[in-house]
Amino acid sequence: MITLYGIPNCNTVKKARQWLADNGIDYHFHDFKKQGIDAERLHAWAAQVPLAKLVNRQGTTWRALPDEVKTAADSLEGAVALMLDKPSVIKRPVLEWDGKTGVGFAEAEWAERFGL
Repeated sequence: MITLYGIPNCNTVKKARQWLADNGIDYHFHDFKKQGIDAERLHAWAAQVPLAKLVNRQGTTWRALPDEVKTAADSLEGAVALMLDKPSVIKRPVLEWDGKTGVGFAEAEWAERFGL
C-alpha cells in the first residue's frame, strides 16, 4: 500500500495527489496535521532520508523558530522533537511504498519510481 503524508492545503501535496489520481495509482492519504505523526515513523523516515531533506528549512514555520530550536534540529532527536511539535516543518509530501520512503514531489522521479 502506498501512503502519502502531508497537509491537504499544501500546493505540492495537491500536485502529488492529482498526479497519483491521474495515473490511476491507489494510495492512502495521511494528514499529519490532523491525524498526527509518531516518533517511530519519523525515526523510520530519517533512517532513509537525510534530515536536511526531511526538515523543511524554507517555510514560514522554520523561519519563526528560535535559533536554539533550529540548532537542536541538526541532531536526530532534536529534529524528531521539532517535527512532533510542529508537523509543518516536515518537508511535503512524504511518500511510503514497498518499505521505502521518499520526500518531495518531482513528476519525472515519480514516473520512474512507478514504472510509468
